[in-house]
Amino acid sequence: MNPIKFCKFHGFGNDYIVFEAEELRGVADLNDFSVRVCNRHTGIGGDGIAVLEKLASDAADYSCRIINPDGSEAGFSGNGTRCAVAYLHYKNLWQEQNLRLKTKSGIKNYEFLRREGNTFWFRAELGKPDFKMPASRFLESISADPQNEEEASGFSKLMLSPEKMIIDFFFVDVGNPVACIFTQDFDSFDWRRIGRRIETMEELFPQRTNVVFIKKKDAENIEIRIWERGAGETSSSGTCSIAAAIAHLSQENRRGDVYVHAEGGTTEASWRDDGEMLITGRADLAFCGEWVE
Repeated sequence: MNPIKFCKFHGFGNDYIVFEAEELRGVADLNDFSVRVCNRHTGIGGDGIAVLEKLASDAADYSCRIINPDGSEAGFSGNGTRCAVAYLHYKNLWQEQNLRLKTKSGIKNYEFLRREGNTFWFRAELGKPDFKMPASRFLESISADPQNEEEASGFSKLMLSPEKMIIDFFFVDVGNPVACIFTQDFDSFDWRRIGRRIETMEELFPQRTNVVFIKKKDAENIEIRIWERGAGETSSSGTCSIAAAIAHLSQENRRGDVYVHAEGGTTEASWRDDGEMLITGRADLAFCGEWVE
């Protein structure tokens, strides 16, 4: 098998290895492949892989699959898809300002804003949030009425056993499911342990869930810590950033813009009056190379 060409990009430290689908034709198991190449000791190292394929379609220009480091496939990744679109511009495979990207959770629209060296800035339209909890055997065990489709229905409770710790959370699906938890600080509790526990509460989240912890700084600024489904702790996440912004704006009963500060950097998130979600951020080239099977 010939060496497989790739480029690695990152969005505020959230790194993805980008491949063209044609390069992976000889890979028998894409999920196992992702586990191997994402390994930070024996592989390339990354928070996931993005696989791009040109489409002959009126609906979208390219498709992009996101595979997590544990081999599971994500419905969407804000940073991962931004890295993929940056790859297309870097390789001169796409030179128009707007691109329609087909993902597992629907078609997303990317607007190219500017290039600074090997840093690429985009604004992405992600669709509208869904506040309904996923169907599960234990849906009735949470306080929210599962039939209530109002935005306030995003606020619910869960209990962690055996500690019998009750946690208030806000659920929103932004292409990926996200449980949002508000906190006064990040140092008074083990948020990584709680994030890991909630991610794998399959009786409540049958497909698992992302978990984001939110600290309000002021009306326009929030700070977050991220536990991603299939990846664990990450320095940034586009989907968790927009989910945190939606939760914050829902709590304030308004629409608008929020600056979401993660450890890797700041994402500008918007929730428009028409319900559309947008994020503005960057993707930086780390390096390109070849993987030998």
